[in-house]
Amino acid sequence: MFNLILFGPPGSGKGTQSERLIARYGLKHLSTGDLLRSEIANQTKLGLEAKSLMDRGELVPDEVVIGMIRSSLDANPDANGFLFDGFPRTKAQSEALDALLAQRDESINVVLALEVTEEELVKRLLNRGLTSGRSDDVNEEIIKARIAEYHKKTSAVADHYRLFDKVVSIKGEGTVDNIFDSLCSEIEKRK
Repeated sequence: MFNLILFGPPGSGKGTQSERLIARYGLKHLSTGDLLRSEIANQTKLGLEAKSLMDRGELVPDEVVIGMIRSSLDANPDANGFLFDGFPRTKAQSEALDALLAQRDESINVVLALEVTEEELVKRLLNRGLTSGRSDDVNEEIIKARIAEYHKKTSAVADHYRLFDKVVSIKGEGTVDNIFDSLCSEIEKRK
């Protein structure tokens, strides 16, 4: 089983590249946002707990998110591997994910980090904002704050996986195909 984390700030192309990687390698996409929405829609015990917290304006605790990931892993025993998107976001979440995978004699094989200049990210997001309908894609100051928050939060996750020599930076600028080829090259080295 091959497990990878795809990192990148807002606008770095994670969504585009995730779709292509999933298709190429037959991975199961694990987006914590999607998992959360699915659990709530299906009114599972974890989903109801998460909805109750969210309705009170509270963050969903790591234990609930890890429980959802565990459920998804259990539901896909024949998967070739998993692409983690939007998780982990903290050192504690990284350690919890590692422990969960270790219970299955698995681990994260690689953390691929898309590197894109702030100038390019702002340009991409403002352009996306013209059609996305997302209010956070139309204001340059909000975009810059999101990028700063991403770097602040994810640096601890990258530092955690650097201890195990699992982080690879990929230039996230250029053609979609060139970036995809770079990502695939790193995956192939580890398969």
